[in-house]
Amino acid sequence: MRKFEDSIPLKLLKAREVTMGFFRPILQEIPMTEQQWRVIRALNEYEELESKQLADLCCILSPSLTGIISRLEQNGYIKRRKSPEDQRRILISLTDKAKAMFSELSPRLEQRYRDLTDKLSPEDMDMLHALLTKVCNIRL
Repeated sequence: MRKFEDSIPLKLLKAREVTMGFFRPILQEIPMTEQQWRVIRALNEYEELESKQLADLCCILSPSLTGIISRLEQNGYIKRRKSPEDQRRILISLTDKAKAMFSELSPRLEQRYRDLTDKLSPEDMDMLHALLTKVCNIRL
């Protein structure tokens, strides 16, 4: 078996921790969890999604997403409505409060993203993006 330090899952976890270290302090000010922010980001981009779509996009298990959605709804960040085409389908979207918070926070988070990516060359960033995309597309 390969050395513990050479484990790809471990290196990916460490890279995630370093990456999120750039963003966590800002999210903690709100306060908002990383998963909650991921949901807000997805809904900001896609406007309205079903829970299953949201879970897939955000890489959050459905049972966990249920609690996240409930907390975001309690905090006034998201709203739910029944689909006019199929009353069994529930569509989730951002409230005006969430849109305002997103607009206010986005420039700061985008700056932190630039701070992170400035640590690597443009070529390294392209290679990292390409390799991560390849890994994400591997199927068993």
